[in-house]
Amino acid sequence: MTLHFQKELEKIKKQILSLGSMVEERVRMVAKAIITFDTELAGKIEATDFEIDEMEVEVEEECLKALALYQPVAVDLRFIVAVIKINNDLERIADEAVNIAQRIRTISKASRDKFFFDYGRMAEKSGNMLKKSLDSLVNLDLGMAFGVLTTDDEVDAMHRDAYDTIKQYIREHPDKVTYLLNLYLISRHLERIGDHATNIAEEVIYLIEGEIVRHENF
Repeated sequence: MTLHFQKELEKIKKQILSLGSMVEERVRMVAKAIITFDTELAGKIEATDFEIDEMEVEVEEECLKALALYQPVAVDLRFIVAVIKINNDLERIADEAVNIAQRIRTISKASRDKFFFDYGRMAEKSGNMLKKSLDSLVNLDLGMAFGVLTTDDEVDAMHRDAYDTIKQYIREHPDKVTYLLNLYLISRHLERIGDHATNIAEEVIYLIEGEIVRHENF
C-alpha cells in the first residue's frame, strides 16, 4: 500500500465516522422530539438535512476517486465498497429522521386525541442499533455487528405492535384517521432506521469476514 493511498483510506474513514456522528445526533434529536412533540426541534432536524446530504456526496466522491486512482484489492477494496454502502444507509437514516420530524409537525397541527402510542422504547432501540453498528465499524467488532442483526427482530415486533394497536383504534374512531395514520407512520420510519442500521452491521461483517450475510436468519 502506498503512503498516499494509506492517507486516502484514513481520510475516508474519518469522513464516514464524522457522517455517522452527525446522523446519530439527528436520531437522538428525533427520539426526543417524539416524546415531547417539540415542533421547534423537529423543524431544526428538517432544516439541517442538507448538511447530511452534502457530507454523503463528499464521502462517495472520495471513495470513487480512491477506486479510480489506486485500484485497491482484497481488504482495501472491501473497505471502500463497504463505506460506499454504509454512506448510503446513513443518508437514508437521516431522511427517516426528517420524515419523523414532518409527522410530528403534522400531528401537532391536527386535533390531538387522548390516544397516543408510546414510541420511547422503539426510538431508543433503533438509536442503539445505529450506535452499535457504527461502534462495530470503528472497532471492527464482529460480535457487536451480529448483535445488531438480532436486535432488529425486537424493533420489528414493536412495529407490528404499533400497527395492530393503532389499526384497532382507527376502527373504533374513524374520525381520527388522519391523526392516527401519521402516528402509525412514525413507527414505520423508526423500523426503517433499524433496517438501515442492520444494513450497516452487515457491511461491517462483510468488511471483516469477506462474507455477504444479507437475507440470512439470525
